Amino acid sequence: MSDEFKLPEDCQTMRDVRAGVDATDRELMTLLDRRFGYMRAAARIKQDRGDVRDEARKAEVIANAVTDATARGLPAEELQKIWNMLVEASIAYEFEAFDRADRV
Repeated sequence: MSDEFKLPEDCQTMRDVRAGVDATDRELMTLLDRRFGYMRAAARIKQDRGDVRDEARKAEVIANAVTDATARGLPAEELQKIWNMLVEASIAYEFEAFDRADRV
């Protein structure tokens, strides 16, 4: 599949729209790969397993997403749910990485 796609305002057909959605999904996966890389880094850096779950940080990350979504005119309530799932998945992933890490 080609990485060529039109921006939303330039789409003329559903084929254009679908190509843009597919390209955007690939970009999102690249960003998620980087985000989960930070979870691996956190698992490597943290010395105490109890530090993996940080409810204050979780609330901050979700609030930031809601603020950003609202400013962009996106569905903030739905994105809040998605961010909650993303953060929970990230925490679970970090726990797994923490448990696999060799501690000196």
